Amino acid sequence: MNPTIETNPLLERLPKHLKQFIKPQDYSEYSPINQAVWRYVMRKNVDYLSKVAHHSYLDGLKKTGIEIDNIPSMYGMNRILTEIGWAAVAVDGFIPPNAFMEFQAYNVLVIASDIRQLEHIEYTPAPDIIHEGAGHAPIIANPEYAEYLRRFGEIGCKAISSSKDYEMYEAIRLLSILKEAEDTPQADIDAAEKAVEDLQNNMGELSEMAQIRNLHWWTVEYGLIGTVENPKIYGAGLLSSIGESAWCMTDNVTKIPYDISAANQSFDITKLQPQLYVTPTFAYLNLVLEEFANKMALRTGGLSGIKKLITSNALGTIELSTGLQISGVFTNVIEDEGKPVYIQTSGKTALAYREKELVGHGTITHSEGFGSPIGKLKGINLAIEDMSPKDLNAYDILESKSIKLEFEGNITVEGEIITGSRNLQGEIILIRLNNCTVTHGETILFQPEWGVYDMAVGKKVVSAFSGPADVNSFDLISHVPSSKTIKAKHTSEREELEELYKTVRDIRETNGAQTALTFVFNKLQTNHSHDWLLAVEITELLKNQKDSELLEKVLDYLKKMKIKRPETAHLIVGGLELIFGKEKI
Repeated sequence: MNPTIETNPLLERLPKHLKQFIKPQDYSEYSPINQAVWRYVMRKNVDYLSKVAHHSYLDGLKKTGIEIDNIPSMYGMNRILTEIGWAAVAVDGFIPPNAFMEFQAYNVLVIASDIRQLEHIEYTPAPDIIHEGAGHAPIIANPEYAEYLRRFGEIGCKAISSSKDYEMYEAIRLLSILKEAEDTPQADIDAAEKAVEDLQNNMGELSEMAQIRNLHWWTVEYGLIGTVENPKIYGAGLLSSIGESAWCMTDNVTKIPYDISAANQSFDITKLQPQLYVTPTFAYLNLVLEEFANKMALRTGGLSGIKKLITSNALGTIELSTGLQISGVFTNVIEDEGKPVYIQTSGKTALAYREKELVGHGTITHSEGFGSPIGKLKGINLAIEDMSPKDLNAYDILESKSIKLEFEGNITVEGEIITGSRNLQGEIILIRLNNCTVTHGETILFQPEWGVYDMAVGKKVVSAFSGPADVNSFDLISHVPSSKTIKAKHTSEREELEELYKTVRDIRETNGAQTALTFVFNKLQTNHSHDWLLAVEITELLKNQKDSELLEKVLDYLKKMKIKRPETAHLIVGGLELIFGKEKI
């Protein structure tokens, strides 16, 4: 493999809070067994998926630099992905859904660089390089699908989560790690599965993030395309699972025409999917995505959007009709006749316009929160933002003037105007006041002793979404998952088996002398009689060799293995079919 690090211009554009999830891909960590697992899965996939996958899959393998015989190098992939406008980064297992989708919005493919162990060769609940590299990467070579993926990320990363969504992310991450790791006590797996199940049964009303994750699962991960009667595979979870890609084509799996109802269909990452959705075209995926986005607070704003942010108990943003954006943790909203009339954040808050923080209105200025009336003045049809200089003069909304502003919903702002800030259209978006008192009826919301009061101007909330308006306003370099992926154990037995795999790999790659195969096979029988894949690889090398006696011994070993370990029988048969085709062995 080429050790030279090849970067990609897209990676330079990533904000710091996403770069915290990136880890280097140490190619030397991939062992000969890892390479054999990759090669087996890819050979099986290309053989089978050429018949059942969307035509973009095989085309994409070539365009994205995915090789059948070698685990892909992230650097090599980046060099090639540049040509189709994408990049790839390595991460450690599952990362938070918002971050995962935001990477997609930047046209960056997130790849868990670990690889499944041999015992989980057909399927693993943990994201790995087979799933990401061999599943996601090839399909993005299709321009229409790639745009869907980017657009999905752009919209998805703005979806508002509930406080339970992050608990679910941590629980699923832990379960996937424990199920993929070697020798995990069954009691630990049972406890982790119960934690996920308990959360699934107590999520309450699905958040926007939970719904859009469902759409992601049933399209990007487990999507079918075509007709219900004759579907093709394009979802990465199916493309990377030699077991489920075959299972999903049977009548055991219900095929459903894809529509927005999939947003409410939950899933279990640890089980084969009982139903799958079929989209007629990649273009149709975008239509459903837009239909869902039109229901999100991102586009509807309003009182419901603010309430979603309050429920999330996380950093979020509202945008007012003037374009002013308020980012912070929203903790309260006062409503009147179904409309928000006052909003309040707690802790660090920043004000922005068009995703750029306003000078002097960062988290240092608003370190303890921000509150402001929203809406129109009582008895006046003309909103402040729509007032001309003549109107402002008529209502005494002028610098150095003492003013009493009475808003609908019984909110009163009284103080001395210092200055105002305007947007590019000349609309006032912010009014700064001295000696200011803000009340809601008899309740004091702000008083002069607290300092200068900044009042946002906006007759309505047009958008509410997860995260800050300006990513540079907040220190987002903070997420540390509570669980770490577990590496394979190093034992003398394992090291010897790795060396045997390496010998066979070297013979195949260099077209070297096959005299060592007898030694390798004897060691395999004596010390590693549970292993089946190495015997399949030896068989491949012996097929064209005249040593039919050794070939018969290896085939006999595999025949006995199918009886000894029946769970491997279909894998052995699949491997031999790759070598001999359908001829009788």
